[in-house]
Amino acid sequence: MIIKTAKESGLALCPKCHKLNDIKQISGNNARVECSRCRGMFYQRKPCSLQNTLAWNVAALIAFIPANIYPIMIVFSMGIGEPNTILSGISEFIDYGLYPIAVIIFTASIIVPLIKIIGLFLLVYRVHTGVRLRPDKHSKFYHALEFLGPWSMLDVFVVALLIAVVELGFVTSVSAGPAINYFTLTVIFTMIAANSFDPRLLWDKKQGCENAKE
Repeated sequence: MIIKTAKESGLALCPKCHKLNDIKQISGNNARVECSRCRGMFYQRKPCSLQNTLAWNVAALIAFIPANIYPIMIVFSMGIGEPNTILSGISEFIDYGLYPIAVIIFTASIIVPLIKIIGLFLLVYRVHTGVRLRPDKHSKFYHALEFLGPWSMLDVFVVALLIAVVELGFVTSVSAGPAINYFTLTVIFTMIAANSFDPRLLWDKKQGCENAKE
């Protein structure tokens, strides 16, 4: 039994008022559609979704490199400043016994960005090639990536909090390093990349593969 998608049935959902529009008379995926209810203009599929997602994701990967190379914070102890990268900063928090902060920074600044960058590359690759495409599972995976995006900013908030209020033994002050700017760009770029990706393409590709097999 073959279940048709809304696209194959000539239907499109308005992203503004969520009205299901009949667009059988419109040809081409890149044609703009006027909603019959709110009169807003939209596309049945996001134009150049894969290209935009790939471009923003590459930009995020490039920004992620200096974010981990340059100091993200400078810890002043006994009047002497010691620059710390993300990894050395995590080690610093462990030395002071601040394990929850170390875990938060490691998760938010290393694990989450890498999962999101690699995950978006995987989704783009799967849509482009259709290799072992599981649209239901991949759609859930995409929404999980979309949910994780803003939580990467926890690292920035933790550093900002430390700058304002923390005193750790002999540590007299903490200031932000240049890596904080690159890390912020990484988070912003991954959020834009996730927003540029159209998960409906997963189902389009799957349906195309099934038709080809028949």
